[in-house]
Amino acid sequence: MYQFVPDEMDRKRAHHQAVKQDADDIDAKRIGNLGEIAFEQFCREYLPSEMWEWNNETAIRRCNPESFAGHDYEVFGYEVDVKTSRDILAFKPDALVENDSDDDIIVMVWHRDNEDSLILIGWERVDTLLSKVRTEQQYSGDSPMKLEHLATRPMNDLQDLGPNTAHMNQTPENPFQPGDRVEKAADNDASVGVVVEVLPPETQVELYGQELNGEAVRVAFPSSMDEGPGDWRDIDPALLSSYCVDQDISLYTYKHENLQFAANPFTVGDYVIKTSHDDPNPAVVVERSETDDTLTVVYEGPRGDEVPPANLPDHCEEEGLSTYEYSHTELEFADIGQTDK
Repeated sequence: MYQFVPDEMDRKRAHHQAVKQDADDIDAKRIGNLGEIAFEQFCREYLPSEMWEWNNETAIRRCNPESFAGHDYEVFGYEVDVKTSRDILAFKPDALVENDSDDDIIVMVWHRDNEDSLILIGWERVDTLLSKVRTEQQYSGDSPMKLEHLATRPMNDLQDLGPNTAHMNQTPENPFQPGDRVEKAADNDASVGVVVEVLPPETQVELYGQELNGEAVRVAFPSSMDEGPGDWRDIDPALLSSYCVDQDISLYTYKHENLQFAANPFTVGDYVIKTSHDDPNPAVVVERSETDDTLTVVYEGPRGDEVPPANLPDHCEEEGLSTYEYSHTELEFADIGQTDK
């Protein structure tokens, strides 16, 4: 058995995708999504990437509705469905067969009430489950009253279904995650971008007609995101991909090795505080110097959904608002509270 602990990004995406799916039971769909994410982590660490495929990976990463599919994964050519439940009786052979008898394999995932931990308890072939149900129905003696049969095989036995391969840990080497501010490496005049998507290591991506050899990162630039209908800085980083896809905001793909964390991560429209102040007031970045690391800010300035960031300098001048200049090292991002959009 394996324990999976979802992080906040997993939780946000699992919930938002359930909402976008327009599921009849949002809670059930959310925990089902978390179960799929848990199994993906198992596959990534224990199975060769060319031998498995997660059908719903893009839908959950981008919080988009899923295309209909009768199963969640394909592993070694088998159709695999992930069943997630808090009720352990849901993993009895008859219950599993009643709910799903069309796939080849069922993976069983149990979760805690508050969804902070999931346990991959095992898997079983559907044919074996059907056989167990038939055998139990034909059993002529008295069934035990205090001992219920749960059909599971150890998770690691999945490896035996495929060819002999060495243990493969395919966890990403990519250091970035959505929301990070990055710039192109070895470029002294690089623009600051925002990481929107981190693609799985096995994803094949073409750049300029050539297959990218490495892990891909998709980046959006703040100037394009500012043209959207809302204030993207309010949006949780886990949902930036969903927002950009919904609003048709251009994304640019880079090999992760060609990016670096931005030395000066701030751009016009960002909400910041001055770290040396005891009780700092939030400010809005109005201008970013092209020649040095100086930032111009305005206190109690308008939000991005009130005045477009590109218009902030003119707005401050027209309204007679006082502005202040600081080095970027004197500032940090303000916590303005993020909402699911």
